[in-house]
Amino acid sequence: MSARWTTLVDAATLAASLGDPRLRIVDCRFTLAVAGASDGIGEAAWREGHLPGAVYAHLERDLSGPKGPGLGRHPWPSADAFAAMRSRLGISPGMQAVAYDDSDGAFAARLWWLLRSFGHRHVAVLDGGWAAWRAGGFPVETAVPQIETAPLIAGTCDETRLLRDADAVQRHLDAGGLLLDARAGARFRGEVEPLDPRAGHVPGARNRPYADNLDAGRFKSAGVLASEFDALLGGRAASDVAVMCGSGVTACHHLLAMAHAARDGAKLYAPSWSGWVDDPGRGVAVGA
Repeated sequence: MSARWTTLVDAATLAASLGDPRLRIVDCRFTLAVAGASDGIGEAAWREGHLPGAVYAHLERDLSGPKGPGLGRHPWPSADAFAAMRSRLGISPGMQAVAYDDSDGAFAARLWWLLRSFGHRHVAVLDGGWAAWRAGGFPVETAVPQIETAPLIAGTCDETRLLRDADAVQRHLDAGGLLLDARAGARFRGEVEPLDPRAGHVPGARNRPYADNLDAGRFKSAGVLASEFDALLGGRAASDVAVMCGSGVTACHHLLAMAHAARDGAKLYAPSWSGWVDDPGRGVAVGA
């Protein structure tokens, strides 16, 4: 492996590194069908065909923690639980991890952000995901890979990367910070809400759907993303930005896009909208 990747990798570059023992590929395909549903579609798709050597990570079993009041639909996992999952997937310290999905990178970005938050630097998302891999004619296998578990190494999360509760979000806004909501415009405006009990958005938040990071299913260039995020930041540093979505998953797409654009340092409001509305006393805004 001639280079190490920390944000995105294209299909051809990844294909050239297949078989490298320092590489671990993780399939993160998942479907958010209805609120509270446990998805088996993504894992079934992985069994039917996946990148050579790819292991599978389930959004709710592997990339989320136990549910609780104010934690949202996909709570942030504990350090111990995440260390066990990383060991099970065979991701050793120093190994190059690559995540992919078939949802524009939304679920793969969640694993990318988790690994980064727990100190694993060399992790990237396959740009274009499963669709780009298939379009390039690269190899696919159906056998479940036999991998060695990685050493179980306890780690701690970099708390500067997270806003863990609604009070922290309110302090962020009161201090003049920017809160970017990655949900589609109709959900942000409160016109529809397919997953959570209340519609609308956090008062003071601004909307940038995560799909705005893409062009024809792949991430826009670093230069274009930098220009677009700079316009949103309005002179703020990236560290003055927090991102959210419905449950702390697709918001990671913004964190990946910003890092790719050399605008690293933003935070994740982990419970996101589903955590915010868990308290009926929290304010809700509607409209643009």
